[in-house]
Amino acid sequence: MGEPLDTRAAQAEAVIDRLQREYPDPEISLDFSNRFELLVAVVLSAQCTDERVNKVTADLFETYDGPEDFASADVDDIADDIDSITYYNSKAGYLHDAAERIIEEHDGEVPDSMSALTDLPGVGRKTANVVLQHGHDLTEGIVVDTHVQRLSRRLGITAEETPEKIERDLMDGVVPREHWKNYTHWLIAHGRDTCTARNPDCEECVLEDVCPSSKLDHDVDLADGSEW
Repeated sequence: MGEPLDTRAAQAEAVIDRLQREYPDPEISLDFSNRFELLVAVVLSAQCTDERVNKVTADLFETYDGPEDFASADVDDIADDIDSITYYNSKAGYLHDAAERIIEEHDGEVPDSMSALTDLPGVGRKTANVVLQHGHDLTEGIVVDTHVQRLSRRLGITAEETPEKIERDLMDGVVPREHWKNYTHWLIAHGRDTCTARNPDCEECVLEDVCPSSKLDHDVDLADGSEW
């Protein structure tokens, strides 16, 4: 069992207040110039670093210009062009088939609804959320990647374990809707800079005094509202 809802909401508020000051201009780290390129990049980013994806898509987007090129290409050729990406064979198939579906069912345009996006091959709710937020400027949920999953639990904001359950929990009165989009970016930035998976730097953490998972030897009160 986790903390009561009001306690977790207060904790989320304290975390957001500090991280938005630490990272005032959060941005997506994937490179793209249109909605379809965004979709491709996010599909490729599953269990792969954004840095690696950006290196691959720099050439990929020169070779394939839009869904028509992906749909008409041989899947094996796409796979060869993304073979440094994790699960490149599966992802090549997803990109080819998603491009076909976009052409056949959406007039070549990336759809702007959660249901239509998640109907595309290789697109789950996380990918759809990213495309909606950064491609269509629509926020229907919270993107829960590995950083958001890890830090939300470490910070006592949720006790849920799976991305799907964490997202529902955070949206249900824990994270204010106006922060759904940036919550992800703040936690990703903090997870990369400070609260890493294997060796969190608690001594340099702006959240250390309100973090129930701190490695430092002192008592921590959730969302005590202290300044830093």
